[in-house]
Amino acid sequence: MIKQAISWFENHKKLSLIITLLIAFFIFYISSLSFETGSPGPEFKLKPALYHFCIFLLFSFFLLMTSMKKEKIDIFLLIILFSIVYAISDEFHQLFVVGRTCSLSDVLIDSIGILLAGLIYLLQSKYLS
Repeated sequence: MIKQAISWFENHKKLSLIITLLIAFFIFYISSLSFETGSPGPEFKLKPALYHFCIFLLFSFFLLMTSMKKEKIDIFLLIILFSIVYAISDEFHQLFVVGRTCSLSDVLIDSIGILLAGLIYLLQSKYLS
């Protein structure tokens, strides 16, 4: 089922691009929301970690489906790297938002989601078949 979905989105690259851009804008919007200064600090909470993991998994997965071309597997690493750089820039952006901080743990969680998306994509796509 995942293979068919990947194939469908690869054949509809414009839609994949639109979804990728919407996810990127959503990430930016959520990161732009400010919190009160007295908000809970750096304690690890499941919901924010789950958000970071899932949103960056989806972002990189749709970016892969938008960007990959037949027999151009070398672009795969660039897409993964770009996704991680976007995660880093998202955390950096939060330094300038009232009540937000830059968190290495968020970047690590984002990166795990990105790498899992890349692994799923490679295992389910036509590039390893």
